[in-house]
Amino acid sequence: MTLSLSLTVNGERHDIELEDARPTLLDVLRERLGLTDTKKGCDRGQCGACTVLLDGRRVNSCLTLAMSADGAAVTTIEGVADGGTLHPVQAAFIENDAFQCGYCTPGQIMSAIGLIAEGDAGTDPERIREGMSGNICRCAAYPGITDAVLDAQTRLAQSQRKSA
Repeated sequence: MTLSLSLTVNGERHDIELEDARPTLLDVLRERLGLTDTKKGCDRGQCGACTVLLDGRRVNSCLTLAMSADGAAVTTIEGVADGGTLHPVQAAFIENDAFQCGYCTPGQIMSAIGLIAEGDAGTDPERIREGMSGNICRCAAYPGITDAVLDAQTRLAQSQRKSA
C-alpha cells in the first residue's frame, strides 16, 4: 500500500508517494527531493543539524515523521535566500564568523531564523545561547553564532522599518 504525502517545500508543492509511514521528514527532503543541505548529524534529535521550519516553527526533521507533516509548509536552508541575495541571518553568519567547518551551519541558521521569528531571541546573549541550545557546534563557534543572531535581529528590524 502506498501513502500520499503532500508538502510545500520552499514555496513549491511536492506530491510524494511513500511505501510506508516510517520515513522521516529529513529522509524525504534529502533522498526524495534532493535537498541535501539539511544535514543528518546524530539522527536522534540531539544535534540540531537537521533543523528546518515546519509551518514556521523549528523542528528536528530527523525526529519528524514525514507523514505527520502532510499538507505542511517546510522551509529548508535552500529556501531562505532570495535569488542571489542572502537572507539577513545568512549574511550575519558570514560577517560574524559564525562557523568553522560548516557542517552545523544550515541547522544553526534555520534555528536562528526560527528563534528570531518566534520573538524569543531578545538582546541578551545568554538568552540567545539558551534559545539556540538545541544546535550543537563541534567546532565551538558559539560566540560568533550569538553575535550573528544579535546582528541579524538588528538587520531584520531595520529592514522592517524601511518597508513600513
